Amino acid sequence: MSDQTPETTDPHELHDQPDTEGEQLPGPGAKESVTPNMEDEPDHGEESYQGTGKLKDRVAVITGGDSGIGRAVAVAYAREGADVVLSYLEGEEDDGRRTAELVEQAGRKVLTVPGDLTSEDACQELIDRTVAEFGRIDVLVNNAAYQMSQPDIADITTEQFDRVMKTNLYAMFWLCKKALPHMPRGSSIINTSSVQASSPSPNLLDYATTKAGIVNFTRGLAQMVAEDGIRVNSVAPGPIWTPLIPATMPEEKVESFGEQTPMGRAGQPAELAPAYVFLASAEASYITAEVLAVTGGQPVNI
Repeated sequence: MSDQTPETTDPHELHDQPDTEGEQLPGPGAKESVTPNMEDEPDHGEESYQGTGKLKDRVAVITGGDSGIGRAVAVAYAREGADVVLSYLEGEEDDGRRTAELVEQAGRKVLTVPGDLTSEDACQELIDRTVAEFGRIDVLVNNAAYQMSQPDIADITTEQFDRVMKTNLYAMFWLCKKALPHMPRGSSIINTSSVQASSPSPNLLDYATTKAGIVNFTRGLAQMVAEDGIRVNSVAPGPIWTPLIPATMPEEKVESFGEQTPMGRAGQPAELAPAYVFLASAEASYITAEVLAVTGGQPVNI
């Protein structure tokens, strides 16, 4: 093996394992559960992502767009030339504003639509406001998700189960249904699944169940709308360092987060963004009903 390989191409060293010791945040939606309150903030590609015009003048709706994977996708899409609509919980307004600033710094328009997507009315408002502002939707990224680690099925309340199902599955269904009439040929839907879809962690039973459902929904919808010239795919992340992790997992799980992967570390949101760009772009014109795994080597067998 050549010793001339630049260090920055080594996937083990391109990003350090985040310093996760002691990281704990309030639950999702709390005003304190925002990126600046993390001791080791994720990398969203703010300093590294360089666009080449792959999504020039597209209109993209991104749910969970305030932080984590959603922010990384928003930054990448804007730098690829897309206008961006950001959906997030009202308690995450500080993160949402920061993501909006990054989109504007890339020279693109941004529309923020805070709201709780467990409500069908909120999903309708998101689509209505997007169409009123931009006239169409070219890319829909269903990325918003909720999880809460529980050691036993007895600890999963009906309230939690409902929230997980409605955030992860119902909202995806509602948004696809409402967005499709406004999506021209060549548009793309990208749903965020997970390695949990095929390798469920016992403490994420309900969450993992929804992620498997997302894969099935993606493949079914892709076949349904293929004749309309619309592609539907999914990205399946592995352990990615975002505010959701210290906000929903116990401290001992957070401290070892990502170390079980063959890469030996958690991924960064910036490492997910190129997958979402590719699937939204014309370069993926013959790809639909696919699940693209970005897991640090953990197999996704679905």
